[in-house]
Amino acid sequence: MSRAAAVEAVEVSRTYHLDGVSVSALRGVSLTVGAGDYVALVGPSGSGKSTLMHLLGGLDRPTAGRLVIGGREVGTLSPPELARLRNETIGFVFQAFHLLARTSALDNVALPLVYRGLGARQRRERAAAMLGRVGLGHRLHHRPNQLSGGEQQRVAIARALVTDPTVLLADEPTGNLDSTTGAAVLELLERLNAESGVALVMVTHDAEVAARARRRIVMRDGLVVADSGVVPGDRGAKPAAGAGP
Repeated sequence: MSRAAAVEAVEVSRTYHLDGVSVSALRGVSLTVGAGDYVALVGPSGSGKSTLMHLLGGLDRPTAGRLVIGGREVGTLSPPELARLRNETIGFVFQAFHLLARTSALDNVALPLVYRGLGARQRRERAAAMLGRVGLGHRLHHRPNQLSGGEQQRVAIARALVTDPTVLLADEPTGNLDSTTGAAVLELLERLNAESGVALVMVTHDAEVAARARRRIVMRDGLVVADSGVVPGDRGAKPAAGAGP
């Protein structure tokens, strides 16, 4: 697979204005996530991890700098264009699952396809196929409260991948799971990364989880202070040797 950039940030800053005070959450971050990368994003609370994740996912815009997602510069897009780009390019997996409580696994997974304009039958066929890929083909019609935590996270992963994104952003995906279930979810994410070539970017506080990634980006005080995928002196455009899918 080509090593073309899936997401690229160049000198990206993000400043928030709270009660008349300016807070710099990011202070000139440059990095590239290549197609098929497997990245762990780590750092203490307040380091800027979540802000960077929101930017990489197109959920927010930088105050300064250049952010390119799927070959398109975010600063040039209208809100509807950015929402469409997000739906076409980015998949999200959250610690708290964020599933619709009264909706079946099948319809939870099919939901992002509504915004693609697909008919109900096609949406359900694609959702069922993706649930089968994550090992839940036998749980299509169960609601979240009828599923274990690990099964709910698998539904969330299926929902994130049903649109065939180029980047999967996972925010503490094992944080609400016991160690055995968390390990199974990680193995699933790693298998999907290897099989489909989707770039996996995972925020985690768990050193053991971070150690599994092929690339580790460390943040502190709104800056990238270490990147195992960058050659010394480089500005963040090169993946780690051997980090390809």
